[in-house]
Amino acid sequence: MIDAQQVIPSARSAGRGFRAYSARHLEMLTQRAGLSPAERLAVRAVATVLPFRTNAYVVENLIDWDAAPDDPIYRLVFPQPDMLPAADVSLLAGLISGGAPEVALWSAAHEIRMRLNPHPAGQLMLNAPSLHGRPLAGLQHKYPETVLFFPRQGQTCHAYCTYCFRWAQFVDEPDLKMATDDVGTLVAYLGEHPEVTSVLITGGDPMVMGEAVLRRYIEPLLDPRLEHLESIRIGTKSLAYWPQRFVTDPDADATLRLFGEVAASGRTLAFMSHFSHPRELEPAVVEAAVRRIRGTGAVIRTQAPLIRSINDDPAAWRAMWRAQVRLGMVPYCMFVERDTGPQDYFAVPLARAYEIFRDAYQGVSGLCRTVRGPSMSATPGKVCIDGVTEVAGIRVFVLKMIQARDPALVGTPFFARFDPTATWLTGLEPVFAARFPFEAAAYEPVPDELPGFWPDEPGELMVPAI
Repeated sequence: MIDAQQVIPSARSAGRGFRAYSARHLEMLTQRAGLSPAERLAVRAVATVLPFRTNAYVVENLIDWDAAPDDPIYRLVFPQPDMLPAADVSLLAGLISGGAPEVALWSAAHEIRMRLNPHPAGQLMLNAPSLHGRPLAGLQHKYPETVLFFPRQGQTCHAYCTYCFRWAQFVDEPDLKMATDDVGTLVAYLGEHPEVTSVLITGGDPMVMGEAVLRRYIEPLLDPRLEHLESIRIGTKSLAYWPQRFVTDPDADATLRLFGEVAASGRTLAFMSHFSHPRELEPAVVEAAVRRIRGTGAVIRTQAPLIRSINDDPAAWRAMWRAQVRLGMVPYCMFVERDTGPQDYFAVPLARAYEIFRDAYQGVSGLCRTVRGPSMSATPGKVCIDGVTEVAGIRVFVLKMIQARDPALVGTPFFARFDPTATWLTGLEPVFAARFPFEAAAYEPVPDELPGFWPDEPGELMVPAI
């Protein structure tokens, strides 16, 4: 194991302070990737619709520029010309090259964004809580046990993932953003909802906030009067995109002390760390950062979506899970790319997603098998693909609700007709029942295609709509 003190000098020399790159740097950076002028213009066109931000650590330490633009980390952070329909890219490129006014470019980009389902799974309407009849901005309450909190100062990231389902938080569309700096209202809401046992601080990335600002949001949650609050989660990509945050940044030690205060309060700090590719785990500074975070009593759980052209390979997931366990992290979830933004570009068919998960899962020890997936964070809840099998001559997906708006559905298995091209829950059809369990009454007649499958009188057969 590498001692943290050995890592600090190299981490400092690798990035003397955080340096961000934005859309205005795209021309320079895409030239380095060997793109032609037309290709560079197309990338800039896509970046008027979808956000771009990266930093010097990612550019100099994670991207293999000899392999760009096909390098997976390059594809992870740089817009791709075909992430949008060709007609849209052509329109935007024409406006840029023609020197169109900013308002015309923004208007065209806005129209395209509205077609990209900027807030999937009904999160703006179905998840919005209220207190004493007043809607609460910057909070979501989809599942009884968990509240999501969007601190205003944490609604950016050290770098943006091209596939991010929260892309709408980062574009010039104020009406699409979720954020608040009112932690007092969060505390009041929690006080009236004893069913809530976990708060997820999310974004963006909360770890872009300095310790003093982060403390203003976390410390009130440690109030003994919120004894029903068992865990505080932080959703973050910082270990992959800026691990110096916990090793060499000026407030690294103070941040870790704050983490320790959460553990001392009797609650769990769950650091929900997002790793998309094994290369993000390779720099020595990552190991040092992980060791320091774990030393506070925090638990680091890892998650990421399965993304075409970036990590759609069982070997990549196997390598990630094994490296994470070696460092003391807990593999948590493989997600399915959500139905928003450039989903068509990045999505992997559910059948292939299951194969990748299964093949990776078969090649790891039991300590890695804490991971769940592939999981769809859909409108009714988190739907996991448990398998592909054949029942009574019909090929089916075996699905299960691992989280649900209706708690009674958690753990409920059900079936969908196998479809090799489907990439999301809405592309599946129920089988052995007229509807999926989250759509139906408790019982439905058995379809005619399965007479006598259960040992009852065929004319009276009723089965749970599982």
